[in-house]
Formats: sequence, structure tokens, C-alpha cells
Amino acid sequence: MITINIRKVVAGACYLLLAATPLVMDSCKEDIDESNLYTFTGETIDDYLLNRSERFSDFHYILSRISYDKILAAYGTYTCFAPTNEAVTEYIDSLYDDMTNKDLPHNGMTARGLEGLTDSLCEDIALFHLVANKVMGVNMGNGMTIKTLLGRDINTSIDSVSGQVLISRASLVTSMDNELENGVLHEIDRVIRRSNLLVSGELESNDDKFRIFSAALKATGLADQLTEQQKTGLNEVTNESAYWVPEKCEMGYTIFAETDDVFAQHNITSVEQLADSAAAWYGRSAEQSSGWYDYARNHNIQVSTGTDYDNQWNVLNMFMRYHIVACKVPFDKLVYDYNQVSKVTLCEYYETLLPYTLVKMTRNSGKRRLNRWTDNNSLTDRVAELGTEAMHSVKFEGVELAGANAQIASANGYIHPILDVLVYNSNVPHGALNERMRFDDTSLLGEMMSNSIRGMTQSEIKAHADGGDFSRVRFPSNYFNNMVVYNGDDTQMRYLAKDEGNYSNYQGDEFLCVGNYDFAMRLPPVPDGTYELRIGYTANGNRGMLQFYLGTSSELVSMKALDIPLDMRFVPVNNSDGTPDTRTGWCLWTLTEDRGVQSDANMRNLGYMRGPLYYTLGVNGATVARANREDLRRIIAKDKFSQGEYWLRFKTVIDNPSAQFHLDYIEFCPENVYNNSQYVEDMY
Repeated sequence: MITINIRKVVAGACYLLLAATPLVMDSCKEDIDESNLYTFTGETIDDYLLNRSERFSDFHYILSRISYDKILAAYGTYTCFAPTNEAVTEYIDSLYDDMTNKDLPHNGMTARGLEGLTDSLCEDIALFHLVANKVMGVNMGNGMTIKTLLGRDINTSIDSVSGQVLISRASLVTSMDNELENGVLHEIDRVIRRSNLLVSGELESNDDKFRIFSAALKATGLADQLTEQQKTGLNEVTNESAYWVPEKCEMGYTIFAETDDVFAQHNITSVEQLADSAAAWYGRSAEQSSGWYDYARNHNIQVSTGTDYDNQWNVLNMFMRYHIVACKVPFDKLVYDYNQVSKVTLCEYYETLLPYTLVKMTRNSGKRRLNRWTDNNSLTDRVAELGTEAMHSVKFEGVELAGANAQIASANGYIHPILDVLVYNSNVPHGALNERMRFDDTSLLGEMMSNSIRGMTQSEIKAHADGGDFSRVRFPSNYFNNMVVYNGDDTQMRYLAKDEGNYSNYQGDEFLCVGNYDFAMRLPPVPDGTYELRIGYTANGNRGMLQFYLGTSSELVSMKALDIPLDMRFVPVNNSDGTPDTRTGWCLWTLTEDRGVQSDANMRNLGYMRGPLYYTLGVNGATVARANREDLRRIIAKDKFSQGEYWLRFKTVIDNPSAQFHLDYIEFCPENVYNNSQYVEDMY
């Protein structure tokens, strides 16, 4: 049995770290929680590496250069991806032989071999192979994104030849799930490589596949614009409850890119030919009589078909912009999968850099597709069912993504190869987006995705918390671009992990505000039309009462009040005989003879709707949201919306600093769905 004095080890580690790497100083505290101290009865991660020095001495040397061997010998919970000596030798040789950076030859190495590594290179290598929580092989096999201690993500997939797990497309896991006293270790056959190139540079480096797309990105000037990596100047947060408060806010991009082979299938072999095709696809999009790009048409924008490719309204520029989303989203998180019922098709909507346009992403039969269009989506000819197959014919299968193994990670984003040409044509606003669109609140905040916070589990959040055992996040008031806080720290934004409890939340997680809140969120841009704007929330006694306002900017002068204040504290009465609650019209729909059809209409007259059949309370829950009386939708507007800028303001109308505001999701439902002459809106 190995007995370790935790206090001495950690204190020693802190002393060494103080001298070597200020980056990790915050992890070392003198006031160690005695309840976390225990006697190791087996190997630690450090023991595992030392006891197999013939295979891992080189990686252990790199860890020891930044004193992380001491950390991995102490208490805690970590995941270590350990490369063999052969893998480390191959990698550092490649670093030394790399002369592409003339300002930093050999990547700063002073000599070939381990001793030639700089401290900063040792830090980069070590922390890119360590994770602050336990990641097991069963999860990696499904494909997942993992945030390392370096702050950069790694991605897992399955090798098509061996069937084993791959890390970031190249490092094969050769020995998995070696469970140790302070975590788990996976042996890998190559050092995990990380790109230091931005998305445009990564495209250029893959010139054998993306020659035309990369050249078009340069010709339009977009390559020089996709450079954002981190937001600066975050406001301070008063953190009295040991929440995790992110100290950094990463920014980035996701690009859906056609390969040269895909372009060749459309007889496109040069940027000039791509521009000619773009003229056919976009040249008439803004015309008053026949145009489908409502924003450009409403603003009388003149679309250029010339060679002024850097003009935002040039057809080639427009084509390229529709391929870019201003947040980082890896393949496994493009469509969220948590507590939905099995029969539904999963989908998400992303705003692109083509002004005020959305691209729809669906997951169907394991494939991710862009702008898949199914006839009469959101409508049904059956009660409490999705409708017969005949009424839901597929009009367009969508543009398929090549898959997890094909994604390319860069320093500030992801590139997803696609298997056909992606175009914002008339079928997108009139077909793919002509449906009830449900947006999880976190999907409206790109920073949630760029920082891998959306969909986090309790253990992942706790791994970031400052010594706390609290699985929640608290955000600086200026963390999100699509949110404006009007009263500083009085609006306390919080995020709850998807697995914290069996909450009735779409996709499991929960975003809420506490305090005397007053803030606004930018709404997703929808095509021109008449819509019902709805919010989904769960009512309970901890909530508050608020007033909604809608404006065409975040300026308060543009805001107009909507409806009467909503009291989120009020929970409908559940009468055992099925008698409707008098205030909302809610009753348990399974107790009604018509399965809730008439009571749905009565609720709508009162401005309410039940929760949908789409998801359950908690993962694999037995109760669907439609049967939960706390799960409600409020219709807050029924009006014409133009494709463009809208902001929704939420302001408390009671003075209670502990009252909660909960926003689970937003729905835009077009008139031809909620007021269809042939079918009815489905209950999902």
C-alpha cells in the first residue's frame, strides 16, 4: 500500500509551480479541505508512468519540467492521455525539423531531443494531454469533444480500420480505461497534435482538398476577417456561492466547406467559375418581384455579379458568408441529444455571416444535414402523433456533412467538409425554415458553444469551480454578444448542468437569472412572415414576475411592452377529475376524451400552451413535458416580423433579489402552422 501525505505533496507542488509555471498557481491552496484527503491503495497517474518508464519516461519528463508530476501524484480527478516514448520522440523531432516559422525556427527548441524543449513547449504538450475530470472510453466511443487543461478541445472518433478510438483524427488509443487512484489513463500511440493556425490558415494548409474554397475565402477578404480568438475586458463578478465563473471567453468560427471534388461535380474548377455559379444562385435573390432573400430585398440592396469579390453584397461574397457561423461547434455538438423522445428528428438552427440568415442542421439516421426540408413539418393529421408518412414527404434531403472523422480543428474554430453545394436559395426560407422553429436559449448565445459550456455535465462544471462542489456557472454581465444587461450585477446570469436533476427542461440544461434583473437577448432572424413568438419556461414558487418588451435594437428607446406581466411563480392547479385550471386552462391532457385538443384551444385563448411532447423530465424520463403542469409556453406576441434585428427584453416587476427568471427556449411559429386550414400544429 502506498501512503501519501497529501498536504506535503501539494505544498511541495505549489512551491515548484510558483517558480516554474504561474499559469497553474491558482490550483494550489494552503487551506486544503481535509475531507478530500485519503490514503491511496493503488497507483496514481504519476505512479503508472513511473512504473512503466520503459514506455512513458519521456512524457513523464515533460510533466516534471512544469512540476505536473507532483500534481498527478496527489489527490484529485484527472484524465491523462499518455503518449509512448516513441510517440514523443517522433513529435519533438517534427517540432525541431519544422522551419516554416522564420521568426521562431525549430519552434523555439534549442536542440534536438527532450532537453531542447522550452518550458512553454513542455507546458503546451503536457496540458494538452490532461483533463480536469474523468473521461471513460464508453463515452469517447460515441464521439465527443473534451476540453483539456490547456483550454483547447480535443475530439474523439472511431478509426474506420481498427475500430479503436482516435483522438483528434490521428492518435490511436491503444490501452483504454486504466483506472487509477486519482483518475483514468489512456495510452496513445502518437502525441496529440494541435493546430496553431486560424481557420483560414488551416483551410490553406489543406490545399489538396480545399484549393477553391480557400482561394475564394481569400478573394472575398473573409480570410483576413476570421481572426477572433478571445474576448477581452470581461466584467468582474461577485461570486459568493463558489460558482464557476469563466475567466476567459473564447471566440471563433465554424465553416461548412465544399471540397474541390464536390465543386468538380458541379463543373467548378476555379474561383472564377464559382463566382459565375454564385451569380446564378444569388444574382436575383434581392429582386422585389421574385427575390427570396427578404432582408436584402426589404433594404433595396444591389447585389453585384462583378469581380468586386470583397464587396459584402457580391454574389461570391454572399455564397461564402452563408458557409460561416460565428462560433466554434465540433461535429458531436452540432445537434444536441439529451432528453428528447425517440421518434423525433433532432435539429438546431445557426445564424450565418450572410446577414440575418439561418442554416438548419438536422440529425437523422446518424447523419448531419444542412437545410433538410420535409413537407408540412410541424403539422399533423393525427392527434398526439407526428402525422402520416404521406403528408411528410422529403422535398430536399439536405447537404450532408462528411462526418466526425473528417472535421478539422483549428486554433479558433472547426471546418466541416460537406458533400454537396450549400446555397441560401428560395427553398430555405420557403421550405426548410417554414416550420415551428424552437431555439434552446443557450443556442442563441454563441459563447456558450465556443467555450464548450453548453451541454456540460455536473462533473465538468465542478472541475472548473474554484474549490467548490457546486455544479453551476455564473457569467460576467458582458460575456455574451447577443445579450445586453442594463443594470450590472443586479442581473445574475446562471447556468445549471443538464444532469443536475430531472428538471423539465428542453435539452436538460437550464439558463436563468436571479435578482432584480433587466436585460435583453437578441432574437434569431427569421424570414418575413406573421409569427407567434413564444417562450418556454417552468413555473415554480422560486420564480418572479416580469414584463416583456420587443425592440428592433437593444436601445431601450426602441422597446415596446408586450402583453401583460407574466407571473412565473404561478403553477397550474392539477385537478384529479381533469377540470381545467381557471387561470391557464391547463389540465392533464390524458384525462380528456379528445387527448387535450379542446383544452389546448382554451389555453391558447388565455395566452398559454402546454409543454411539448418532444422531451421528458430528465434523460429517459417517464413523464413528457406536455404532462407536467409546471412546463408552460407563453405566447407573448402574434405579429409580422421582417428578416432583421429584434431584441427581447426581460424586466422584473417585483423587488425581490432572490427571485428567478427562467427562459428554457424560444419558439417562432409561422401563421401557416398555427392557423393552417388543412392540418393542425403537432404536439411535439
